[in-house]
Amino acid sequence: MLRTSNAGAGGGHVAVVSGEAVVVEGDGLVLREWRDEDLDAMRGIFDNGDVARFTPLPAPFGPEEARTHLANARQKRAAGTHLRLAVTTDGGTALGEVMINLEMATLGYAIGPEHRGQGLAVRATRLLTSYAHEELGIRELRLQIDEDNLASRAVAEAAGYRLVEDEAEWIESKGRRVLLTSWLHEDAGLVHGDAGLSYEDAGLSHDGAGLSHEESA
Repeated sequence: MLRTSNAGAGGGHVAVVSGEAVVVEGDGLVLREWRDEDLDAMRGIFDNGDVARFTPLPAPFGPEEARTHLANARQKRAAGTHLRLAVTTDGGTALGEVMINLEMATLGYAIGPEHRGQGLAVRATRLLTSYAHEELGIRELRLQIDEDNLASRAVAEAAGYRLVEDEAEWIESKGRRVLLTSWLHEDAGLVHGDAGLSYEDAGLSHDGAGLSHEESA
C-alpha cells in the first residue's frame, strides 16, 4: 500500500511505503526487508574499515549495533520515512543493503567486503532507483558521497547518476572534515510529463540505512 505526500525533492509527489512487505526483483537480485535472522549478516556487511571511514555507523559494529540497526529499520519503515532493503541474489543471505530516505528522496547502499567485485552495488542501486521512480513516483533521487570514496563515486556513475557540483557541502564526521558530493538521477518519464505524478563495488554512500549523516544505527 502507498500513501503520497508533497514533501519530496523535485516538486513532485513522494509515495511512502506502508503495509505489506516490499520485495523488488530484477537483474539477478532480490531486494527484501531485513529479518531477525539477518543480524550476523549485518555484522559482516557493516563491521569493516570502509564503513568505519566513510559512514557515521559505530565501529566496531557488533551484535548490539546490529540489533539497533534492525530496530531502527523497522521503526522508520513503520513511520513511512525510510525503506531499507537487504541485497540478496535469491531472497536468502543478505550481501549488502540499499535504502531510500523518503522524506529527502535520497538513496544509499553498502555491500559487504566479501561480496564486492560482482557489480552488486551498481545493480542494486539501479534496481531500487527504478522502483523509486516507477512505483513510488519519486521524480528525483540523490546520493551523497564522500569525495574521497572513489569506489562509491564509480558506483554512482555506473548506476546512471550524475554529479551536481554546486550541491557539494562540507560536514564534520567522526572528527574529520568531509566534502559530500551530490549525485542526481531523474526519471525521464516524469521529467517529460509521461507519468501522472507531477563504495569497482565498494558500495558505500553517506546516506541510507544508518549510513547517512542525519542518523546513526
